[in-house]
Amino acid sequence: MVSTIAAVAPVPVRKPNPLDDDPFTLKSITKSDPPVGVDSENWHRYVITQGHNTIVGQLQGSRANTERAVQEIVERLNERRRGKTGRVQLSPGRKKKGATPPPSDD
Repeated sequence: MVSTIAAVAPVPVRKPNPLDDDPFTLKSITKSDPPVGVDSENWHRYVITQGHNTIVGQLQGSRANTERAVQEIVERLNERRRGKTGRVQLSPGRKKKGATPPPSDD
């Protein structure tokens, strides 16, 4: 019986990101009264937590719609916190001196 040992390439160890330790999470969604001055119904109060931070808000709609909306808020907060939103905000660059404008289609 011949035994062989295959060489395995080392797996690079990724350093843990401290931002992964305590992400924003949806803590609760409960039925609530409408905000003061609002006559519509079907409101929900939500609580989002992250460490010692707490975000409390209200949304109108079914519980399922509210939960979907709040989960999206949580995802965006965590993306923003990590700095990887995947969104690009373009700003117009400076015009070069002496550059001629493109011809118009008149």
